[in-house]
Amino acid sequence: MRITAKCLATTSLVLVTTALALPSWAGDVDATSAIDTVTVYPDGATVTRVITVDLPSGDSTLVAKDFPLGLDTSSIRVEGEGGAKLTIGTIDARTPRAAPVNLPELDKRIEALNDQRADLQGAIDSANARRKFAEHFAEASPAGIGDKGEARPIAEWRTAFAAVGEEIASADTAVRDATRKMREIDRQVAQLEVERKAKPPSKLEVRMDIAAPAATKATLRVTYNVRNARWLPLYDARLDTGAKDRKPQLELVRRAEITQSTGEDWSNVTLGVSTVRVSRGGSAPELGSLVAQYPQPPKPMALGAASDLARPAPVARQMQPHLSKMAEAPEPRERADEQQAVAEIGDFQATFRIPGRVSLGAAEGAKALRIASMTVPADLAVRAAPVMDPTAFLEASFKQTDDTTLLPGKVAIYRDGVFVGRGKLSASAKDDIVRLGFGADDKVKIERAVLKRNEGSAGLLVTTSKTDERSFKTTVRNGHDFPIKVAIEDQLPVSENEDIVVEMLPSTTPPTASNIRDKRGVLEWSFDAKPGEARDFNFAWRIRWPKDRSMVIVPAG
Repeated sequence: MRITAKCLATTSLVLVTTALALPSWAGDVDATSAIDTVTVYPDGATVTRVITVDLPSGDSTLVAKDFPLGLDTSSIRVEGEGGAKLTIGTIDARTPRAAPVNLPELDKRIEALNDQRADLQGAIDSANARRKFAEHFAEASPAGIGDKGEARPIAEWRTAFAAVGEEIASADTAVRDATRKMREIDRQVAQLEVERKAKPPSKLEVRMDIAAPAATKATLRVTYNVRNARWLPLYDARLDTGAKDRKPQLELVRRAEITQSTGEDWSNVTLGVSTVRVSRGGSAPELGSLVAQYPQPPKPMALGAASDLARPAPVARQMQPHLSKMAEAPEPRERADEQQAVAEIGDFQATFRIPGRVSLGAAEGAKALRIASMTVPADLAVRAAPVMDPTAFLEASFKQTDDTTLLPGKVAIYRDGVFVGRGKLSASAKDDIVRLGFGADDKVKIERAVLKRNEGSAGLLVTTSKTDERSFKTTVRNGHDFPIKVAIEDQLPVSENEDIVVEMLPSTTPPTASNIRDKRGVLEWSFDAKPGEARDFNFAWRIRWPKDRSMVIVPAG
């Protein structure tokens, strides 16, 4: 049969109620659990442990002492099967209490044992001295020679030999006895030191009250949530730029980079990753009221509390082009067939089940696993922002056809089998247009020249305002032997003050798009460049502001 139970908080009321409902107990049953299944979320994980146990007839408390300390105790759920009708009562998760340690008493016992050891060492030293004296006496006094050199009777020889032998044997016996006692003292001291340095328990104890009408073998599954685990999306984008008989295509490989520091090793488990975010809660935030009022007078500040006022204000910086980009060194990679996860796609979430069994230790670091891939036709274009960098970058765009949302993540970029760098992918739902850059296109040359830069005054008879007028020309040359779409971006300053007036001058080549990517003032000129074609774009603007004020051009916040 199938049984389920809901986790209850452990309180004295629960224990009293349980005692009234289940008056007789068969006793505690120790159990060992093993992790079987793990589902990792972007901000946590759900772990399922399996317990197989022989339950006696009657009411028992199943005790498992191998759960991690960091689990969310309110998330514990239990289900399983048994050969008889089982009933699960209270589920209690607690930290095992370590035996109380009386440090002063332990120190006294260790000190007393060390004193005994010192006494035994003294006895050993004394016995060794006696032995050494006896050996020296035997060597220094030749047997059979009297005071005048006469020979002694043989009986006296034997008496002297016996006395020396007995003294050496007595000393050896004393050393052996004392050494044995010292070994025992050393063992006792080592045990007391272990008790003295005992660490608190590193595992959680889960107790489950189970009633069985008859002895049976049961299999229980305990599921709980942990926080110190996550997965991040990674991507491989492999662009085939095509040929005369082959259109460009892009293969996008999705990976999950999994890390965990839950305090338990996931060994040989069924692993999956889910797009559900468990830490955000189940409801939208509740808003409070907003009050419009006159500003309150500032409270007097204590001495030494005005450090913030002493900080220098941020200095406005003129807009300057950035002429360099860091390029990452290519990484040697070999392409091989990889296992791919099985997707379980719902209306509100997607879960990818990794085939086979996977192991990931608590301190092992990140492990990347392939979860999905798709191949789609790609549209190629060259995009550049010569105001910052004259380099032309190849761009591929495609329609997102996968049912699951592409989560934001890092992308390893490959162009025609060559690793060309790394990029980022923004979140994209189904049917969105996704754009990815694939490195510099050296056959498209772009030059941007300043034609005019003039700062002066405006007015008929009396100077009433200042002006800043600038004019640029951008030249694009397509060095390919095939046509390619080119998109050039530039910036028209925008004003947030009615006294500062910005106007685009008539000499400007009309842009094909404005405020692209919802960024104010960002313009785009795009066209299909024929093989070998060169084309110029003019861009001019003027800013006018009051003569008694200063004006700077800074990046938008």
